[in-house]
Amino acid sequence: MLFDTHAHYDDAAFDADREELLAAVQAFGVEKIIDPGCDLASSRAAVALAESHDFIYAAVGIHPEECAGVTDADFEAVRALCSHKKVVAIGEIGLDYYWDKNPSREFQQTVFRRQLQLAQELNLPVIVHDREAHGDSLAIVEQFPEVRGVFHCFSGSAEMAKELLKRGWYLGFDGPITYKNARKARETAEVTPLERMLIETDSPYLSPVPNRGKRNDSRNVHFVAEKLAEWKEISTEELAQQTRQNAQALFGV
Repeated sequence: MLFDTHAHYDDAAFDADREELLAAVQAFGVEKIIDPGCDLASSRAAVALAESHDFIYAAVGIHPEECAGVTDADFEAVRALCSHKKVVAIGEIGLDYYWDKNPSREFQQTVFRRQLQLAQELNLPVIVHDREAHGDSLAIVEQFPEVRGVFHCFSGSAEMAKELLKRGWYLGFDGPITYKNARKARETAEVTPLERMLIETDSPYLSPVPNRGKRNDSRNVHFVAEKLAEWKEISTEELAQQTRQNAQALFGV
């Protein structure tokens, strides 16, 4: 059984067939899913999905691309959502320096720190988005040594991976590891023990080969598991079992 630790089923891309698809992915062998919010609206939607589906859990938080104009009241709303029994993490939070239209780097960093502080206060893991911001992301999480979580769709170097692993973090692997140019991902996988790997889809984004370019969903997480198992020279079943145990340990489900 597979545990997809990152899938945005609250996204509008699933409005036409969400319930049918969720029934299909469960029948396909996906045992559990975590749906991370990206702002207050999507965080609330993720919680609602978790309430109505036993196998879905929610994370709540404010994504760096969505943090413009965030207020103290927004942080308090995130805090309130964290009290829900199906909320297992704060996320998706972090830094994104890829898009020029995003809020300033300084403001993103402030929002990131505020949510890491909240995670520390509530003893919750975090789901970190780090895009073209590796140095600052690492430096900031190092300021919160009690906080643990996963660097979602990890795209940093093997050296950065080693630093995170030393500090007790997990690394998330997604569809891009199946692409031809996945050399860095393989180097990361080589230095990451099985006990610190999580598998993700980031649905509806980042579809793996052979479905690249199509809407992604949790049925594709097995392609990620198969590629990691190939790199680790173990069976897909062993990889699936270990990553499920890792997710259960990190998120307490």
